[in-house]
Amino acid sequence: MKPEDFVKNCNSEHCHQVAFFCWARLQENINQFPGLDLMFAIPNGGERNLKVAAQMKAEGVKAGVLDIFLPVAKGAFHGLFIELKVGNNKPSVKQLEFATEVSYQGFAIALCYGWEQAVQAVKKYYAYGPFML
Repeated sequence: MKPEDFVKNCNSEHCHQVAFFCWARLQENINQFPGLDLMFAIPNGGERNLKVAAQMKAEGVKAGVLDIFLPVAKGAFHGLFIELKVGNNKPSVKQLEFATEVSYQGFAIALCYGWEQAVQAVKKYYAYGPFML
């Protein structure tokens, strides 16, 4: 499947994140972005029952952590955190606080509306174009 197939009839953050990771998997054979296969999603959001939520909190899940992390150093940055949004959704106060704190620690931050902006953020990061929230 192509990334755009995942968002044809679905405009949720979930569908856009699936499309973005589909794009990332398609890049693995091209080798234009070394280390892109290390990128992973951080399962902090979503609906959960109380038991699962308590278990995840005990395991270290924290509110405000951004959606995606690319642990590849580029230039002065130690890695890239991506927060993926759709529509009129805005980052929460906790997400903005987290983004600010990790940017002080040397990580790049990208706030992306849709999977295509996330692709552009990765391309810009690999080209080492500094950007922050």
